[in-house]
Amino acid sequence: MPTSYDVRFWDIRERAGRRKPFEVRWSVGGREKSESYLTKPLAESRKAELITAARNGEPFDLETRLPASELRKRKQAVTWYEHTLKFIDMRWESTPAKSRPGLADALATITPALVKTEAGRPDARILRRALYSWSYNKKAREQQPPAEWREALEWVKKQSVSVSDLEDPLVLRKALHALSTKLDGKPAAARTARRKRVCFNQALTYAAESKYFSTMTNPLSSVSWTPPRTSEEVDPEAVANPRQIRRLLQAVREQGERGASLEAFFGCMYHAAMRPSEVINLRADQCHLPEQGWGTLTLRRGLVRVGRDWTDAGTAHDQRSLKWRAPNESRPVPIPPVFVQVLRQHLKEHGTAKDGRVFQTLRGGVVQESGYGEVWARAREKALSDAERGSLLAKRPYDLRHAGISFWLSSGVDPAECARRAGHSLAVMFRIYAKVLAQSQGRANRRIDAALEEWSTTS
Repeated sequence: MPTSYDVRFWDIRERAGRRKPFEVRWSVGGREKSESYLTKPLAESRKAELITAARNGEPFDLETRLPASELRKRKQAVTWYEHTLKFIDMRWESTPAKSRPGLADALATITPALVKTEAGRPDARILRRALYSWSYNKKAREQQPPAEWREALEWVKKQSVSVSDLEDPLVLRKALHALSTKLDGKPAAARTARRKRVCFNQALTYAAESKYFSTMTNPLSSVSWTPPRTSEEVDPEAVANPRQIRRLLQAVREQGERGASLEAFFGCMYHAAMRPSEVINLRADQCHLPEQGWGTLTLRRGLVRVGRDWTDAGTAHDQRSLKWRAPNESRPVPIPPVFVQVLRQHLKEHGTAKDGRVFQTLRGGVVQESGYGEVWARAREKALSDAERGSLLAKRPYDLRHAGISFWLSSGVDPAECARRAGHSLAVMFRIYAKVLAQSQGRANRRIDAALEEWSTTS
């Protein structure tokens, strides 16, 4: 923090008519500062404290104009729990509703580990639920917490360590251990631990920016921590081929009216490599479906189920921009003629929801994951062999997206174009579909052989 030894004082000023009329005035580096007191003796005592600090050669902070030692004491009085509440408030408006529960979950995991004593610790599940649902939900804090949570919250508020204590690597390791462990003591999933560590790192960076540490450096950088191994690569075993996809979609269609209304829904995930949230929010005016030839789906936003507690509008679903895209950016995806006809038939038979959504429940509501998940599970039971059902093949509806992208890649489509259609960066495409791309090496080698052979036979 920038400091200065250029400290000057003025006489105490009395300002009649004010509740605290006696004003202590001083400047640091030419920047003035004042504090008001009820009585003159109180003001004189405060001025004496400041003069003593200056005479002792203590630097004054240029931003707050306070002695460095006093500022440190104030910062040290802020607990980790208090800081995390400020962190959530700072992030709330800029964080999509879908991501807010993730922040709350991470902090609710870490905070119980950063306490001064274990004495009187409340039930672990009650404490985590109270932190997740109330402390780290800005909307929930507008109301008093439920009675069953109050005792747990009072305990963590009282026992939380100072933010400045997190400069100690041993304290940091307590948090890292907590985010790597489930409530039952078993190791957390690698992806979960990594996600929670990202949140922890962000909260510590905010603490450094708030000058709670002796330096502006995030202390987490000083701790050597090996994150759990995780793989984002698509397993080729989960990728269905076009023949299997046809069988699965037929099994969906044969499940009565509900299934018939979802055939094109699943088809969007495969033929356009759409994410479920993008399919749910697809509108009729985003669909170019000519009678012949290729069509186009122009994707603009996704509709995700978050829960009323986490959205600003208090609705169960939240509209958000396309993943990795600017708020108003769209993504046009060409679709083959065979699927154009499927969508045309779907709109002819099922129409649209009142707001123009292509897909809706039988009662006109928003398609839910639980609903289409049941239909998909039944389709697997009917369309796949015993061996296929026991494997990872098309285990989840999301695997249709992987199957669609994998088919593009194996068909020789430029990976950059595949990434554009799928809404990925090229780097992500190569990372996630590395095994699929590796299977294409043989075809690539044959093409190179053919090209070399052609050049060797020409004069």
